[in-house]
Amino acid sequence: MSSHPISVRPFGEHAILIEWPNEVSEAILYDILDFAESFKLDFQDSKNWELVPAYNSVTLINRRDQINFTKTKYQLLECYENRKADDPPQRYLWKLPVCYDHEFGVDLEEVATTLKCSINEIIEAHTHHIYTVYGIGFLPGFMYLGGLPKDLETPRKSVPRLKVNKGSVGLAGKQTGIYPQDSPGGWNIIGNCPITLFNANLENPCYISVGDQIQFYAINRAEYDLHKIEAEVGIYNLDKIKIDD
Repeated sequence: MSSHPISVRPFGEHAILIEWPNEVSEAILYDILDFAESFKLDFQDSKNWELVPAYNSVTLINRRDQINFTKTKYQLLECYENRKADDPPQRYLWKLPVCYDHEFGVDLEEVATTLKCSINEIIEAHTHHIYTVYGIGFLPGFMYLGGLPKDLETPRKSVPRLKVNKGSVGLAGKQTGIYPQDSPGGWNIIGNCPITLFNANLENPCYISVGDQIQFYAINRAEYDLHKIEAEVGIYNLDKIKIDD
């Protein structure tokens, strides 16, 4: 198993931040996930800790006790050194529908002008690529998706909107993502996904995990309305495929 240089530093009285090299890399992401799995299995009192993985870091939060940083740092470095690659968590490729109609893709024309391409070319490129879930945050269930093709990279809006509708699919820099609820936001909105991605009433509110992959496919307005109703009544079946490591 390959290793990366990591740094461990305090992040308040109850948290520690572990950082990997500052780059967007699936190898680093999977190394983080391997470490997180080993931590849960082998670290003393791991049940009292919450782990928040991201692009090149993981934040560990002790929900019960203040942290003895020097002692815990040594234990974490040892845990990383001895981490196991056996039986990694199952990852999935999720296929999510998106309606790119002008009603939903309110920034499509502006993005097409900025990128000097057609709206159809944007939709084709956005649905052609497979994205990796590098982090979940900002909003509960908001997935930061890496792997956006270079020809779709576009800057955030200079003036964020006060309200972006739930399900809005956006572009910002090198990323794409879906707003899981109504929220302010500065991403360029190109469509809407009718499927609820976060439900606080469920035991597992966000069924998509860091390390999973996403591929979008285009639907028309009638299909959007149908899938939205199916999702609301709980009969929509998400298309997911096991990823073989």
